[in-house]
Amino acid sequence: MLCYIPLIGWLPCIFVLAAHRFQNDRTVRFHAFQGLYLFVVWLLVDRVVSPIFKFGTDFNPGKLLHMAVLGAWVFMLVKTSQQQMFRLPIVGELADRSVAEQR
Repeated sequence: MLCYIPLIGWLPCIFVLAAHRFQNDRTVRFHAFQGLYLFVVWLLVDRVVSPIFKFGTDFNPGKLLHMAVLGAWVFMLVKTSQQQMFRLPIVGELADRSVAEQR
């Protein structure tokens, strides 16, 4: 669950991926990768998408994308607290591939 804490969840993700204790736990590693990739999406929106649209109109799609990523973090917090496995559309596929490559 710690991997999905908005903005600071990347720290537990790196800890989980580096820890020998979780090396064979596929579910925990999946959530760590998915949380890390979700943070990368946040960074891309924050550093690439938002500045592009900042100088255009009053409508900023970057803010909507920030809200979408924040909503995904909260949604994943709820799903993992209920012990449900949920794969986000693109990020979940990347996390599955990353876990499979670790074997």
